[in-house]
Amino acid sequence: MSKLKAVREQKNLTQEELSEKSKISVRTIQRIESGTEPKGHTLRALAQALEIQESSLQDKAPITATNDLKTELEEEQTDINFSYIKIINLSSLLFIIVPPFNILVPLILMFKMKQRNSLAKQIISVQILWTIIAPIVFMLGIFLKLGRQFTLVLIILIILSNVFIILRNAAGLDRNRKLHYKLNFSMI
Repeated sequence: MSKLKAVREQKNLTQEELSEKSKISVRTIQRIESGTEPKGHTLRALAQALEIQESSLQDKAPITATNDLKTELEEEQTDINFSYIKIINLSSLLFIIVPPFNILVPLILMFKMKQRNSLAKQIISVQILWTIIAPIVFMLGIFLKLGRQFTLVLIILIILSNVFIILRNAAGLDRNRKLHYKLNFSMI
């Protein structure tokens, strides 16, 4: 089995879905899966669509790397309990007024529920970023000296923005098992 086919099947994608996601024709994907080695733009587009390193799709990569990738993908798929992920996500709502706890509680739940996967890490990373940005926006509002009413409205908007992020991610998890708001990197 080709490396592309193995990774594609681990990600539960059809050739057509991979084609749509990577903007590479189905015929090209079929050729690669039957033995042609991807190069250049095709290699980059497929690796980006599958969220893996380019070297994982090349024949020059050691076989153990493919096996490691396969094992890692299998663990990732089997370890995800979407009910727990939703609980971890929604737990931030309980402590939205006390920003350090909107990170700490989901982090504790992540370890307690044994959900150390990319979805849980992304949820916590988004909360960390919000916790960093919220006081900065609040301080900028104070420095502008637009009055107490503006400061109150600003606080409410900051809190509502986090409520919206959490609820939108919860809806995304319910609909298509993906987060709507996520970062391209993990803070944990």
